[in-house]
Amino acid sequence: MSGRDSGPGKAELDLIFDGRCGFCTRAVGWVRALDRHGRITTHAYQQPDVLERFGLTESQAHAAVWAVTGERKSAGAAAVAATLDTALGTRIFGRLYRIPPVRMLEDRVYQWVADHRGKFPGVTPWCEQHPGRCSVRTM
Repeated sequence: MSGRDSGPGKAELDLIFDGRCGFCTRAVGWVRALDRHGRITTHAYQQPDVLERFGLTESQAHAAVWAVTGERKSAGAAAVAATLDTALGTRIFGRLYRIPPVRMLEDRVYQWVADHRGKFPGVTPWCEQHPGRCSVRTM
């Protein structure tokens, strides 16, 4: 996947997602399609050393998608906004997210989707596509 899939390098944003989730894997595919300039590197949190490298717990990574830019970490809807801004080379999604009523709505929608992600159509989860690259995790 041209270095954007857990490869080393200087990504502007690292996206950590649930590699055992078909909907999450599909969403990562959408991100790759939007990221025409290779600004985002994706990582299934089940890959060895991903949690440690980004300072996340398994519980945090299982609960939400994470976007990491340098020392800054965002989760959930904030991570989605940061990811869209990075992929599209804009700041509009982050600015919208900072408006309190918009943030509240986006956070609620994100949480609802996250809670029901197993019911949405997906693709073969990343860990099933790359069984040798995913560690066994308890969640």
